[in-house]
Amino acid sequence: MIYIHWDPINKFVVWGYFTIHIYSIMFFLSFLIGWYIMKSIYELENISIKYLDSLLIYTTLGTIIGARVGQVLFYDFSYFFDHWIEAFFPIKENKTHFLLGIIKGYEFVGFRGLSSHGATLGIIISSLLYRKKVIRKPFFWLTDRLCIVISLAAFFIRIGNFFNSEIVGKPSNLPWSVIFYQMDSVYGSSLIPRHPTQIYESIIYLVVFLLLCIYFFIKKDQYIVGYLSGLFFTIIWSFRFILEFLKESPQHEQIHHHMFWLNTAQYLSIPCIIFGIILLFIIKQNKNCFS
Repeated sequence: MIYIHWDPINKFVVWGYFTIHIYSIMFFLSFLIGWYIMKSIYELENISIKYLDSLLIYTTLGTIIGARVGQVLFYDFSYFFDHWIEAFFPIKENKTHFLLGIIKGYEFVGFRGLSSHGATLGIIISSLLYRKKVIRKPFFWLTDRLCIVISLAAFFIRIGNFFNSEIVGKPSNLPWSVIFYQMDSVYGSSLIPRHPTQIYESIIYLVVFLLLCIYFFIKKDQYIVGYLSGLFFTIIWSFRFILEFLKESPQHEQIHHHMFWLNTAQYLSIPCIIFGIILLFIIKQNKNCFS
């Protein structure tokens, strides 16, 4: 059996000790390309692009703050309770032995723990604030357009996870299984072929992005406010729920894991799926209810 051996360069060193991680590049690209997509949408609908700068600020803050808070509360609360400074700043405690003693310091590592469910909640809150204080459009008018760029951003972020050998899958004998040489030790031996769940997810997100683009840009005459948001929540989180069965659970998850064989991400995905289905049902009953 032939497997994919994955041992990439995941960061670049520039200006001495300053490093740029590929994950960070993917994160930056998601916002940059997203800004240009929103620019084309605003121009298409004759909306001044002066509102875009505020949208970028609100969405960026909502994403980062929400994702970090979600990671702290939903996944690693016990760790961050004892390392609270790492919850707020992109640093990690670094202990070094020196002359039989221990020097305690911190090193810059960036925000490595980001929750997509927390990011979703953060974007919802920032969108409510943006539409109230800046653009004054219906809430689902805004989220329909944001869902397009968020789908593409999720694609880029999962590619970044793949370069970092993060969020890996369970052992697999499929021919496209991947051996992650840079895996964290919590998953055991790095010589075990595994499902490339990051790639599975990235493909789904890209397909959803294309689907939403087709509906919005090509079939715009059939556009119904709220429909794209309903599709996004239903499809994205349904596949996320299913793919969690193929993912390896981190050690801290395994301790309180699997009531009814579900993990934390699956429990958090269920309300999102229900929200999407309810939204589609309401729109089916009354197509103009959110206009």
